Amino acid sequence: MLILTCPYCGQEADETTLHAGGEAHITRYGPGSSDQEFEDYIFARQNPKGVHFERWQHAYGCGKWFHAARCTTTLEVFGTYSAQTLEPPKEVTDLLDEKRPGWSWGTLK
Repeated sequence: MLILTCPYCGQEADETTLHAGGEAHITRYGPGSSDQEFEDYIFARQNPKGVHFERWQHAYGCGKWFHAARCTTTLEVFGTYSAQTLEPPKEVTDLLDEKRPGWSWGTLK
């Protein structure tokens, strides 16, 4: 079972009390965007085997959205952090560098 720590309230929450919100750190397009931009936003997603950055909502807790860095094959969590950040914090990327040599933030953008 996936267990994430909410960076806002500090509560450890399992996936039954969370709501998955898809890929993190992507540009979201809506009204006023081109058809191609909107199509890419709706359908073009990375679905990597390994390190992935996701959006989660602490639905049955504080209700806030946050980001999580985790491995999709092992469910290992590398960190959770505020949804208002444009890139993962240094402590998360440092841990990824240590545990996943060869990993690169640039390949996931």
